[in-house]
Amino acid sequence: MKNFKVIFLSSFITILIISIVFAFFYYKDRQKTTIAKNAELVENSENPEKVENSSIVPVNLRAQANNQIYNSRENIITNTVKKISSAIVGINVTETRYVRDFFYRIYEQQIPGLGSGAIISSDGYIITNDHVAGNANQIVVTMTDGTEYNAELIGTDKSSDIALLKIDADNLPYLKFGNSDDILIGEWVIALGNPFGLFKVNDKPTVTVGVVSSLGMNLGVIKERYYLNMIQTDAAINSGNSGGPLVNSLGEMIGMNTIIWSEGGGSVGVGFAIPINTIKNISEELKTNGSIKRDFWTGISIHSIDKGIAKYYNLNSTYGVIVTKVERNSPGSKAGLKVGDVVLEINEIKIKDEDNMIYIFHQARTNDSLKLKVLRDNKTIFLNLKLESKYD
Repeated sequence: MKNFKVIFLSSFITILIISIVFAFFYYKDRQKTTIAKNAELVENSENPEKVENSSIVPVNLRAQANNQIYNSRENIITNTVKKISSAIVGINVTETRYVRDFFYRIYEQQIPGLGSGAIISSDGYIITNDHVAGNANQIVVTMTDGTEYNAELIGTDKSSDIALLKIDADNLPYLKFGNSDDILIGEWVIALGNPFGLFKVNDKPTVTVGVVSSLGMNLGVIKERYYLNMIQTDAAINSGNSGGPLVNSLGEMIGMNTIIWSEGGGSVGVGFAIPINTIKNISEELKTNGSIKRDFWTGISIHSIDKGIAKYYNLNSTYGVIVTKVERNSPGSKAGLKVGDVVLEINEIKIKDEDNMIYIFHQARTNDSLKLKVLRDNKTIFLNLKLESKYD
């Protein structure tokens, strides 16, 4: 029994030693195989198809990825900006203002200002806002390459907030006009400008991108300027961008950046632009006449119709505007308008409210005749209103 225990113990020790030796050589062989495979992986790293799950991307793969990112960034927006940037200008102005001191003495001050603009013809016509350059006695236009020109104020219209400038240059890049009647709500738009007057140190305009949020926005009268039928966009429009273009994805100018809606002075995603079709008409008149002849009067007072007014006058709807006053011997009186008349249409354009009618009058000129569709005593009549000059 004692000999059996000794033999068993010896056999166990022998088997244990053999197992340890076997495990040692098996581990060494696996290590060599792993090293060989790693060496093969490094050698094959020149072939991207054989590299998988590598934590360090080879240089050529990173270059390829960068190229893909670059190509994906070269979209229609960036291409459009590249195409039209040279037609954007910075505008620096000096205005003369008269101020009164504590002792009621009047002093003259030279006030600097800046804004943006867009070249609209190869021979140097530039469009901007009246509130940028309309009162300036000196205007300097800066191109994207830093070249400066003294500009002439060809004409300005405070009422529509549009001014036309001219510089002495030829063969200039310029923006093509789009059609603001064809704008779609939700389509991409690009706002460009030179808000900080930096074209001397940077040859690129500032660019913000957004969509058309709404159309036909009537903001009313602000500082004697009528902001009616405006384009609303969420593309950021900052101070100094006034007068710069709002373009569509094709690079066509569809509006002019004019107003931001902000309590703190910065953009909060609500900006407004003057439609290009309005700019076309005004700029052509300014080019020809230097001003817009809008010195007519109607001699009538009007009011939008709400439910209370509709009930008081026994009207079936709130559609149109109601005449609340007609002055004696005025154009309105001569046309036959009476208090209580409801104006439904002007020149076959339907009138929704007071702002709508003011906008239509704003598009008219002195001595124009307007055809009015009027509701009186539940009957429809037609009247002709001639817009006589208030100075005749």
